[in-house]
Amino acid sequence: MQEASQEESPAQALQGLSFPGQGRQERWLERESAHVAPGATDEAAFGRRVFTSGNGSMLTDMDGSTYVDLAAGALTQSLGHAHPETVEALSAQAQRLWNVHDSAFPGRAELCELLARLLPPELDTYAFFSTGAEAVEAALRLVQRTAPPERNRIGALRHGFHGKTMGARMLVHWDVGTQSFAGNSVLGYAPNCYRCPLDLEHPSCELRCASLVRRHIAEKPNVSALVFEPVQGAAGVITPPPGYWETVARACRDNGVLLVADEVLTGGGRTGSFLASEEVGVRPDLVVMAKGAANGFPFSVLAGPRELMHHPSASEPGAYASTYGGNPLGVAVATATLGVVEREALTERAKELGVLVGELLARMRDRFPSVGDVRGLGLLHGVEFVRDRATREPAPETAREVYRAALDLGVRTALGGHIIRVSPPLNIDEETLRSALGSLERALEQVEGA
Repeated sequence: MQEASQEESPAQALQGLSFPGQGRQERWLERESAHVAPGATDEAAFGRRVFTSGNGSMLTDMDGSTYVDLAAGALTQSLGHAHPETVEALSAQAQRLWNVHDSAFPGRAELCELLARLLPPELDTYAFFSTGAEAVEAALRLVQRTAPPERNRIGALRHGFHGKTMGARMLVHWDVGTQSFAGNSVLGYAPNCYRCPLDLEHPSCELRCASLVRRHIAEKPNVSALVFEPVQGAAGVITPPPGYWETVARACRDNGVLLVADEVLTGGGRTGSFLASEEVGVRPDLVVMAKGAANGFPFSVLAGPRELMHHPSASEPGAYASTYGGNPLGVAVATATLGVVEREALTERAKELGVLVGELLARMRDRFPSVGDVRGLGLLHGVEFVRDRATREPAPETAREVYRAALDLGVRTALGGHIIRVSPPLNIDEETLRSALGSLERALEQVEGA
């Protein structure tokens, strides 16, 4: 694609433009490969673009080609790239104060009051960090310090993702390298209806997955908490059927098991509610937010009720301290980001645009045999590619081809294995969104020869 003129809207810039050669970008990638460690994500490895700037829902690469960013960075840019209010807040704070460890500074109280307006009223106390995994670890420490001695296990859901730090990855028993660290957690079944681990069909299954979570986690006297994603993101946007979370949450409440919602990806309005927990009918005891909460700037928050966060066993000096956690720069950007989300009612907009995304992706599923399933909430959707609809064998090679074809047509998505995620900025305009999804459909046409 050629770079859009200032007179063109992003949607107009997508029409009828071709993608030029990438010689310069390939040379740059070769230059940095001499020193950059391997292990990049699929989207970086197979996309092979060098991005130089972003503005709103648009990205520009080193060759001047432009893309609608349907991945919103790393599902981080709630307001798009370089939103003027976040840029202004960051620039102004950078001229005043960067880091005073966990000492007070003027902006922190303002952010706390904003969070208190946006979150459920019982979540009135906050600890600030710099990454999602760091805040998840803080939640685990809080649970362990406040739980009765006999409740020495923590529940989690298979295929969940909570970060790459040791405690976070042991929740789901990650195998890393040649050594498996089997954590002190009890695993339950996530509600993946397309790939039911129990080989059942919804609704005749009567939510067997939920009843097993109830039996093996909620009703166990040695379990202190269930750590969960309301919508599993890295697993492929696994959205729960009605009744799943109501069943699990009720059982946890009845048996004194804390509900710890990992909303690193979903918190901040992306699913059509400020918390995805609200959207699926859960009132969590603790919530972790990151990613879009500060429009992609490193920032995270652990939110909980005062009586739990102030528990004597969990509030000794340094309990919530972190070298970079809650620094003035991150707090300033988070305040600006969430202020715009609140003022412009972007949570409601995500719900409205999500209906459009769901309809257009469903049309692609109906047209193309390689699309096995589409699912999502608000502006968080997943497209699952298969080799055969009958066997549902995953087709990562097809996902890669579609991802690259869409890039060549000026649309960036989020690729992971055989899943492509569509999660644009919450304030993307409808015309641009429709046009970008049209380009994604053309990419499918190219790959399938339709």
